[in-house]
Amino acid sequence: MESQVRGGTRWKRFALVMVPSVAATAAIGVGLAQGALAASFSVSGQEFKVRADKLVGHNLIQYGSIATGKDLNGKDAAHPVVVSGFSDATISNMCQSVVTPDVPFFGSITLQLNAGTQADKPVEATNLYLDVAELDTDAEFKNIDIGVAAGDPSNKTGIQPNAKPQVNPYGFAQRAEVATLSNVKQKAWATTAGTFKLSGLSLRLYQGSKECY
Repeated sequence: MESQVRGGTRWKRFALVMVPSVAATAAIGVGLAQGALAASFSVSGQEFKVRADKLVGHNLIQYGSIATGKDLNGKDAAHPVVVSGFSDATISNMCQSVVTPDVPFFGSITLQLNAGTQADKPVEATNLYLDVAELDTDAEFKNIDIGVAAGDPSNKTGIQPNAKPQVNPYGFAQRAEVATLSNVKQKAWATTAGTFKLSGLSLRLYQGSKECY
């Protein structure tokens, strides 16, 4: 079964249950012992933007959760997110940006990262989990199941390792054998991966705002 969808999601009311999600982020690291970084860290007070031409991921699982941490003033903060997990994914022409405001003597500073710009050398990730706040994309799913339990043991990609208690294993989720996302624009709070290979990595700092979109 295949399904096509195009949409933009804003989580002001946490009303939409699931949306397809896309890749990649500032963590350029490799995994811990379980093959995926623990998802139980506190998120920073800044969300970041990701743009990509295409993401192809296998064994998609998506469910609702809460990303918690501090805002830039050190106060407790919580953000409703869609968690999207993939057993593995490739990402073509990825750009990630985050703007840090009020830097002394400089004002706003933008960190911009680009990778996978060559067609034959995309970004590659395994055990990839994304905490997404907003997404615009064209999406196609192969063999999709909507309404499965998030913690169903038959899900090939499961709930994040060491997931926070806000994740209800009996709550609503959807899964798909293959998810193909094109023309991706995303805002996210966190990404973790077992491995994250960024071919042709370019990282630059800019004064002012120079986001990926």
